[in-house]
Amino acid sequence: MTSDTTQTERVATQTEPVATQTEALRELIDQARVVLWDFDGPICRLFAGHAADKVADDLVEWLEGRGLHGLLTDEERRSLDPHIVLRAVDRRHPGSDLVDELEERLTQEELRATSTAMPTPYADPLIRTWKAVGRRLAIATNNSPSVVRAYLESRGLTTCFAPHIYGRTPQLSHLKPDPHCLNRALNAMGSAPAAALMIGDTPSDLLAAKAAGVPFLGYARNEHKEKLLRDAGATMIIASLEPILNVLRTQP
Repeated sequence: MTSDTTQTERVATQTEPVATQTEALRELIDQARVVLWDFDGPICRLFAGHAADKVADDLVEWLEGRGLHGLLTDEERRSLDPHIVLRAVDRRHPGSDLVDELEERLTQEELRATSTAMPTPYADPLIRTWKAVGRRLAIATNNSPSVVRAYLESRGLTTCFAPHIYGRTPQLSHLKPDPHCLNRALNAMGSAPAAALMIGDTPSDLLAAKAAGVPFLGYARNEHKEKLLRDAGATMIIASLEPILNVLRTQP
């Protein structure tokens, strides 16, 4: 491991001097003409009041109620992640009515969750400020685009992103970590990957950004998420969006 790598990996820890973290963030922010956001995590906690693990359990129970208990492995059944359940079924029955119905059930659960979604601290003012200083924003997510639009409308943020909302499509093999939604955003906005920045909170966000050639900034609201990102290879991680907002507000 090089000394430069070591310094980068330490830059976003809470024990690192604030000036060093700010300098690294400023460099990352200055080069980004386009900012790609994951939705659930960096913008809001979609399932804050409508637990994702319960949604996953309900999807598994629905499959089992149709006599499809053997369709999932034990690990997939215990994942507590509705997207893992959805992807697993799609791999075994791609393009089937079963997959379409399962995806629609997930979309309805996500829509229900928007009413109790919790905005990520500093996300709203950061989005508005980044837009105000002339950066272009897009969302690249595994959630349904209709869910994203419903949430953004409720927060008065739609104009900050529209029309650049790229979410789940019928081609479920394109879910992250596949870079499909990032590439769609880059192509539509005419941006080179190196001139963009992806903000995400999961290893699949990081892997998608790497595949698309887009610099990545990890957001980890707790130590568990930080560990997952670091184990996946993330080197720039922040525990709050506030430092980004502070950098933008102090730009000349």
